Amino acid sequence: MNSLVNGYQRFRTTGWPAQKDAFEKLAQSGQSPKTLVLACVDSRVDPAMIFDTAPGEVLTVRNVANLVPPYAPDSAHHSTSAALEFGVRVLEVKHVMVLGHGSCGGVKALLEGAPQQANEFVAPWMSIAETARLRAMKQAAPEDRQQFCEHEVIRVSLENLMTFPWIAERVATGKLQLHGAWFAIHSGLLLLRQPDGSFAPPKQ
Repeated sequence: MNSLVNGYQRFRTTGWPAQKDAFEKLAQSGQSPKTLVLACVDSRVDPAMIFDTAPGEVLTVRNVANLVPPYAPDSAHHSTSAALEFGVRVLEVKHVMVLGHGSCGGVKALLEGAPQQANEFVAPWMSIAETARLRAMKQAAPEDRQQFCEHEVIRVSLENLMTFPWIAERVATGKLQLHGAWFAIHSGLLLLRQPDGSFAPPKQ
């Protein structure tokens, strides 16, 4: 906890003065981000750092393994779906990006089984991506399955986004674009999903 407080004190000393005007403007006029990034909770993967964004620029949703569940409007609790609804229908973002990453613990749990102490929530949550696991087990060599499955999980999330009628409608009319990306923790390399479904570095 002390490290967080120390970090806040550094922010108040250096970060806040440099961005004071921007924060005050955001407080007065509200937020209007153009992009929603759905990323993993992994502490090593910070969308704001990766994309070097300013306050108010990107709406961020984070969960285990950057998963989007299928559209299911019922009385259950749907944190990710609620965030998507707020970003797409209320804030009217123009882009939604699913950001996966290397060495993902959620994907490892999907492939090898969740740790015993994470069976209450992690295991059922990761079952959303069962099709990704099946593809990885069938199509990838053992040494390649982790990264292959990380890419497949991104594809599953993008497919599930299209089950939301108000997302599919906006995509069809060109009001919303969906994107996939994968970040390599060990190298800092970002790969973007291409129209053919492959992943490649951004064009310079």
